[in-house]
Amino acid sequence: MLTILGFAMIATFLVLIMTKKMSPIAALVLIPALFCVAVGQGAQLGDYVIEGVGNLAPTAAMLMFAIVYFGVMIDVGLFDPIVRGILKFCQADPMRIVVGTALLAAIVSLDGDGSTTFMITVSAMYPLYKRLKMSLVVMTGVAATANGVMNTLPWGGPTARAATALKLDASEIFVPMIPALAMGLLAVFVLAYVLGLRERKRLGMLTLDEALAREPEPETVTTGAGATGTAGGGDDRLRKGASASAGGTGAGTDADPADGDDDGFQGLDPNRPTLRPKLYWFNAGLTAALLTAMIMELMPIPVLFLLGAALALTVNFPHMPDQRARIAAHADNVLNVSGMVFAAAVFTGVLTGTGMVENMADWVVGAVPDAMGPHMALVTGLLSLPLTYFMSNDGFYFGVLPVLAEAGAAHGVSPLEIARASLAGQALHMSSPLVPAVYVLVGMAKVEFGDHTRFTVKWAVLTSLVVLGAGILFGIM
Repeated sequence: MLTILGFAMIATFLVLIMTKKMSPIAALVLIPALFCVAVGQGAQLGDYVIEGVGNLAPTAAMLMFAIVYFGVMIDVGLFDPIVRGILKFCQADPMRIVVGTALLAAIVSLDGDGSTTFMITVSAMYPLYKRLKMSLVVMTGVAATANGVMNTLPWGGPTARAATALKLDASEIFVPMIPALAMGLLAVFVLAYVLGLRERKRLGMLTLDEALAREPEPETVTTGAGATGTAGGGDDRLRKGASASAGGTGAGTDADPADGDDDGFQGLDPNRPTLRPKLYWFNAGLTAALLTAMIMELMPIPVLFLLGAALALTVNFPHMPDQRARIAAHADNVLNVSGMVFAAAVFTGVLTGTGMVENMADWVVGAVPDAMGPHMALVTGLLSLPLTYFMSNDGFYFGVLPVLAEAGAAHGVSPLEIARASLAGQALHMSSPLVPAVYVLVGMAKVEFGDHTRFTVKWAVLTSLVVLGAGILFGIM
């Protein structure tokens, strides 16, 4: 009976959030509460939730302060020179532009937010692609796949969800995965290089003057978000953006091409009042030290980001009104993510406390052939590709992963190996129709969502398999 109710609870949760009948936070709280009552353990609901909240508090703290930290770093201009340098490297070479797209998306993905990554990447690169008549699905595909690999950072979401669902430390999951994820990122750069060579062969090599002389051809397209736009429209904006790129700056600036402004690019306002150019090297050093301390496990990740966020705010914005303004600017993201983690305490608490997960695991163990039992990490990695594509990360990590972990434990496979294997499908997940950020990507790039999907899925699957294969080869899972 508990097995049936457990699967019914997961199915109800998935259907409601996939059909957008309920928000993930509401579904994570209300659905398990109802099923806890249905199995006759409603009186224990409070105990399950309190225990879950206690277990998940460190993960919520990590996400909260990581979002604040990287939000402040974007505000103060840490990434601005990086973007300008990449665009200067690109010049008018299609191959360099595609590789630069992958590099820019990977670097900006450090903030853990896909929407921010896509907004900055597309704002910077779109005018170059249009001016050179390059394929826009190459841009969206490379950006989405690079962000998918980087999305496995502990503050990006999936790793935190896996740690939350299995009550593990995020650093224990992520740090050993770094070699496999590095191979996945290398695969993205190789892919970008190959696609860039193909674009170079199709379009030929141009000088910057020839690129600037090109006039984009207007074409009306329907974006993945359902909006209609003119792909070649806004020619003045594109001309100015390309001119800025020729000068080694970001594309899409509103500055007049004749004024030689080398600092402006769309998406990162060069005149925003939060910039702190005199503190650039302090912020760069602080970020490098923070990431190094995380990899070396000098302190728990939540403590590192708590200290880092406090120090970044204090040094960059010494006046209290400015600090409050920066915290308020990122409050929506903080509330959404931390709220999701605490709401998950209800779901995981009920699933575990009522005994549902053990009963479901017994059923899964019986369904998996004995020969495959010791290879549950591989099974989990392969399942993560379709499951994280056709369902949300919330559904997979909170609903499915605990069952796979219990099944693996019955065959001697540790939950850490299962958690690491579950990250393999993230390169594909980022192009899922259930990911809101992908609509930001295709909408800003004026690309049909269907075109993006047809082009990207095969490359994203290949990248995910590289991560999984590398993890097995290195003995990580």
